[in-house]
Amino acid sequence: QALSEIVGMGGGGGDLQGTGARPLSKRRVDLHGFCKPSDFQRSPYLSARGNVANIFRGSTEEGYKAYHADKYDEDKNPNGIINFGTSENKLCFDLMSKRLTQTDMNLMEPPLLQYPDWKGHMFLREEVARFLTYYCKAPAPLKAENVIVLNGCGSLFSALATVLCDPGEAVLIATPFYGGITQSVFLYGNVKLVYAYLDSKITGTSTRPFQLTVEKLEKALQDARAEGVTVRALILLNPQNPLGDIYSLSELRDYLEFAKRHELHVIVDEIYMLSVFDESATFHSVLGMDRLPDPQRTHVMWGISKDFAVSGIRFGTLYTENQDVANAVASLCYFHGVCGPVQHKVAQLLRDREWINQVYLRANHARLKAAHTYVTDELKTLGVPFLNRNAGFFVWIDFRKYLKTGTFEEEMLLWRRFLDNKVLLSCGKAFECSEPGWFRIIFADKTHRLQLGMQRIRKVLEEREQEILAEEKEQPCQSEQDGKADSTDEVIFVSHHQEPNCAGGSNLGDLIGLLQQQMRSSDWLQKNSEKAEQFA
Repeated sequence: QALSEIVGMGGGGGDLQGTGARPLSKRRVDLHGFCKPSDFQRSPYLSARGNVANIFRGSTEEGYKAYHADKYDEDKNPNGIINFGTSENKLCFDLMSKRLTQTDMNLMEPPLLQYPDWKGHMFLREEVARFLTYYCKAPAPLKAENVIVLNGCGSLFSALATVLCDPGEAVLIATPFYGGITQSVFLYGNVKLVYAYLDSKITGTSTRPFQLTVEKLEKALQDARAEGVTVRALILLNPQNPLGDIYSLSELRDYLEFAKRHELHVIVDEIYMLSVFDESATFHSVLGMDRLPDPQRTHVMWGISKDFAVSGIRFGTLYTENQDVANAVASLCYFHGVCGPVQHKVAQLLRDREWINQVYLRANHARLKAAHTYVTDELKTLGVPFLNRNAGFFVWIDFRKYLKTGTFEEEMLLWRRFLDNKVLLSCGKAFECSEPGWFRIIFADKTHRLQLGMQRIRKVLEEREQEILAEEKEQPCQSEQDGKADSTDEVIFVSHHQEPNCAGGSNLGDLIGLLQQQMRSSDWLQKNSEKAEQFA
């Protein structure tokens, strides 16, 4: 929201404000160290848009760049950074490399080496339609003519924002959310995001922390309209990143009905739909609904990078019944196409239903579940609250008790401290979380990296806890429970979020010592390592 300020830092290169890219009110301009305009030098070689793109890259990829410059390797760089920040599945490279190198994958015919239909080769679009019909449990066969293929869901977000919104208009999304969407919709389309803020308190019609309700969507939409912002669409992430929430059919219906009332397009990102790893959880695709409230404004995307553990293969697909939208997006496919040989490989992969069901999904879900169990058991041992979900590669963790003042600046300091101790996490501000202190950790990794990464996290947290205790001994006691949200037994282990207090300092210290002693003396870690290793 501060991009107008960034663009206006002086020098030539145009003015994005002239295209309607004005900031929202100061109430929503909240950078908290994420992207301070004063921290960046404006380049005289770039246009205003070029400077904005440059600043986006500099502010969002600091941790990612640090990781690639000092990547952990068990043999070559054992003191390097372990990446628990990038949402990748590193548990199934063995399965995917074997499948992708089988003989049926190696085809090189003339059509694959020539320009295709920009929506994608028809053989692939037909296979995608059959695949989505089956796994989304569509009530009727989906049509290949409604399928478009691009090089990833980031490109789809960018293309959809460009064709559905004019510059300066906005898309509604609930926070916290995957932060890459901000870049995707802005850098080409100059489209903003309007936030429906979710929080950990259970109030009103909420039954769980960070629950998305129609009331919250209504409020965010009306607030934006009151400020003169035109909202054209709603983005839904299902399963949700970073929360891991899976929306029920009734919730999906409510969200879609809300969008229909306000004539909003709905962009539904279902990229983790096959990464629901516990049988107790059921995923419902929008494409599996008996009736869509507004089919001409409902657009569903999916890709293989998450569910098939191949984030290096850039493939995403859009399903929309609106041919105007399909044709407009197709005009941008020229810039975001998938090469012919890769289209062939993806089609072969998607049509191998027996291998997907009997080999890949069984193994993938078992490995994800084992890794999730290991990390969450570690968090329980540390007494750290977290959302207990069964989808995706991530756990949403409550580190608020390690923040003395409860600010986003302090959250950033904790994030940097993890990075200094060679473990990369994602802080809540990167997802526009409204409460400082929440972090996302990726657990879809091999056992030895999970063990070492959790050891490094434990070290930081223990040091921070001791520092807070020492500070409290020197300072008079602050009032307890200063309005911070409580955690709930139902979905967050550790039933209550407690502020450190003077009276309980010694008890907390005793508890820490006891937990540390148990961890050192217990064979729990060894047992669970063996359990996870049999899958990984």
